[in-house]
Amino acid sequence: MLDHENAIDSKGSDGVLVRGNCLADRDNLQKFADWGIKYVFTRTVGYDHIDLKAAKELGIKVARVPGYSPYAVAELAMTLGMSLFRKVASEINATHDGDFIVNDSYFSREIHSGTVGIIGAGRIGRAEASLYSGMGATVLANDGHKVDAPEIDEYVPINELLKRSDIVSLHVPYIKGETDNLISTDQINMMKDDAILVNTARGQVVDLKAVDDALSAGKLGGYGADVLIDESNIFGHEFKSVNDIKNQEVVGLMKKYPNAIVTPHVGSFTEPALTDMITVSYDNFHEMVTTGKSKNEI
Repeated sequence: MLDHENAIDSKGSDGVLVRGNCLADRDNLQKFADWGIKYVFTRTVGYDHIDLKAAKELGIKVARVPGYSPYAVAELAMTLGMSLFRKVASEINATHDGDFIVNDSYFSREIHSGTVGIIGAGRIGRAEASLYSGMGATVLANDGHKVDAPEIDEYVPINELLKRSDIVSLHVPYIKGETDNLISTDQINMMKDDAILVNTARGQVVDLKAVDDALSAGKLGGYGADVLIDESNIFGHEFKSVNDIKNQEVVGLMKKYPNAIVTPHVGSFTEPALTDMITVSYDNFHEMVTTGKSKNEI
């Protein structure tokens, strides 16, 4: 994982390939430029981890992978959602501690008669929609670009989606100034009591303090995430205790386990997705080196 300490390992290279949790900020990009590194490519769809302004000023070319197996993230999003919806996370936590009593809090609904809301119906969002549709759920979607997709029962305004859904899953990009805290207190208050919120998009699109408060109050039934705020200082690190994490909003969330479950940004960590990423990244480098351009240049 690229950080300020190990950036030196790239010295002598022509290009650097990063992923979402890598630190491609101005400091590291300046080092790369000083070392003659011409290309900093990401093997991800999102690229908010790269300081594009600094890259342009330093003459560093940037490219991305516009898409990979959409089921990689979609399957994880559904797994997080269903683990909370069916109370599996709480049940496993109890049995791990030797408690095999079936208590009232395990009583669950069934998703085939429920409603799932997908915010962001791109390739990944539609892939998750197809998984839930296959289980019989009613699938609502909200997206500015409405694609005619059989797995989506209805496109609705975001407020209506929040009010009607038993599970809400986010697949929106982080755009600074536009999608910051897209889901905060007002949006959570619109949701059904005991609804599940899943974020496999970007940490910045959810207000963690609002989630923490809603979990404490019993408003939210659960929160599942593969992304966090301040990821570069958390993912890729091992802490003796969650209390050692510097970001207190993240600490508060982690203490809500098992009603809050977090995976370390592994949504794309599957064989098909990784194969797609490496193949496209290789093509990006080949195009850039041989022609000076890449169709996936940012």
